[in-house]
Amino acid sequence: MSAAEPFLYPPVEPYATHRVDVGDGHRLYVEEVGRPDGIPAVFLHGGPGGGLVPAARRFFDPARYRVVLLDQRGAGRSTPSGSLRGNTTWHLVDDLEVVRDRLGIDSWLVFGGSWGTTLGLAYAQTHPGRVTGLVLRGILLMRRLERDWFYQGGLRHLQPQEWARFVAPIPVAERDDVLAAYHRRLHGPDEAEARACAAAWGRWEAVNGSLLPDAGLVGHFTDDEHALPIARILSHYVWHGGFLDGETQLLDGVDRIRHLPAVLVQGRYDLCCPPVSAYDLATRWPEAELRMVPDAGHSAAEPGIARELRRATDEFADRLGT
Repeated sequence: MSAAEPFLYPPVEPYATHRVDVGDGHRLYVEEVGRPDGIPAVFLHGGPGGGLVPAARRFFDPARYRVVLLDQRGAGRSTPSGSLRGNTTWHLVDDLEVVRDRLGIDSWLVFGGSWGTTLGLAYAQTHPGRVTGLVLRGILLMRRLERDWFYQGGLRHLQPQEWARFVAPIPVAERDDVLAAYHRRLHGPDEAEARACAAAWGRWEAVNGSLLPDAGLVGHFTDDEHALPIARILSHYVWHGGFLDGETQLLDGVDRIRHLPAVLVQGRYDLCCPPVSAYDLATRWPEAELRMVPDAGHSAAEPGIARELRRATDEFADRLGT
């Protein structure tokens, strides 16, 4: 049994699934769980490129919510797998509007984790009138300080053994810019080299994704079927700074959404998304409630994080009410 199990709602299956054409050759996998007449919410997965897992459905009371979950462009069951064509933050923001309109939803609660917080903030700041509130976990603002921390050596001081594994595929002469070296190889013509780099990249992502490494997550991010598409999409977004207009776009845009209720859930020992980003966002958004979980890392599957996420959705159900 997962340590988060006591804090999650029971497993639930979708009552509807959809394939939604969003242009550029992309078709999104979309599912709905809960009550068709329930409180609308949209779940934004991490990555980018990470895709959905069944546990994502379980943060919401199925008797009160209508939850829309989707695999973003190139991720999970969306097609074509791993495609970078027309794949930027702003395409994903537009996709959410296509899905919302297709499902006849006027506005919805935005729930996102990790990369999903970046996308959730970008979406809410672009379409504040379509958002009833936000629940964000593991805050990622796609600033250089975050990218340098995770991909350019900041984290090596806490994870020296895993950092050595991460940089092993990169020649010593290129390790002054590890991200650039990986980007060249993951998107280069040598398929065997790209796959080897994808496995190393995936392990680095996965072992830092929770306070204690999750063997299942490591396996998913390093296996042949998933590793390369995920690593290509992730490196594509990180290399381009999340396609944001400057380092502080999401902080500067907070004034557009300060009227919206929000809960920010952050693990004190999050290695992927350093807590300073949650603190900086909360400082610019004093109306938002920052819940710093003292005994947690990055993963939504950790007990303290799962507890706070479910508490937040229950509170929003009371606030938005059915």
